[in-house]
Amino acid sequence: MSFIPLAFRRAFPVVAACFLSAQIFLASPNVHAQQDVQWSSQEKPIYDQIKTLRSLPDDVRARTTKDIALEIRALPVTPDKLRLAVYLASRATEGDFGRDTLQEVATTLAGTLQQAPPDPENKVAGAAYDELAQLVRYEHMQVSLDSPPYKAAMAKLEADDAMRQHIDFTLTDLQGKSWTLKDLHGKVVLVNFWATWCPPCQKEMPDLEALSKRFADQGLVILAISDEEADKVKPFIAQRNITYPILLDPGRKVNELFQVEGIPKSFVYDREGKLVAQSIDMRTQRQFLEMLAQAELR
Repeated sequence: MSFIPLAFRRAFPVVAACFLSAQIFLASPNVHAQQDVQWSSQEKPIYDQIKTLRSLPDDVRARTTKDIALEIRALPVTPDKLRLAVYLASRATEGDFGRDTLQEVATTLAGTLQQAPPDPENKVAGAAYDELAQLVRYEHMQVSLDSPPYKAAMAKLEADDAMRQHIDFTLTDLQGKSWTLKDLHGKVVLVNFWATWCPPCQKEMPDLEALSKRFADQGLVILAISDEEADKVKPFIAQRNITYPILLDPGRKVNELFQVEGIPKSFVYDREGKLVAQSIDMRTQRQFLEMLAQAELR
């Protein structure tokens, strides 16, 4: 997942506005000016493996992700062990690599937090609690962790979801047409946040295009929102022959309204306007179908 954790955004608002990836968050000396990451001889090979995950076929990636989770779990307790656990978790939800694999990742992240509960003000710790809470709430992973920062992260997700139930917005698409969420009452609406620079976003776009055509007669509307400028988005979309509406949010007002802290991220509203499903990352077509089924679209 291409993301900026909430704790990092609050601590580095200027940098966060540039949409640094998880890799930069974990490794850049510019970000950690006061404490550069110095991987140990055991940690560095694991870090290098995580960096290459996106280049692997999905079946190989699933096995490799599970193996990496177990390798991280076996590491000695160091501050950088948590960085590796967060980094792996941010990659593990970019598709469908099996619930067993994702459970190992969540167990590793929770266990690392339990081994050495860090200072809640620590930026990596904030990312870890946020990531774990999302895995539990949205991916339905099972973990055992009883700590105030984790409970606070879960409470924030619940509050964010309650707020999203009542969201409305109006944005303009690439053809100049205005779209208002509340005006689509009676339709099933999938709101997708994405960007041209985001590899997982690019990977899920063909599936969204296929679903848009498959369910058009049943009232599915896909609204894909980018915070980039039209001159950058238009050629990107034209090259990929995407036909569902691409909405522009250059001021990030709608991104902020939805509390989007990582992309891609999708929300499904049913015909009554109720938020019934959401993703924390890239979805496959099978996973999108599961989300749409929550709106009784099959």
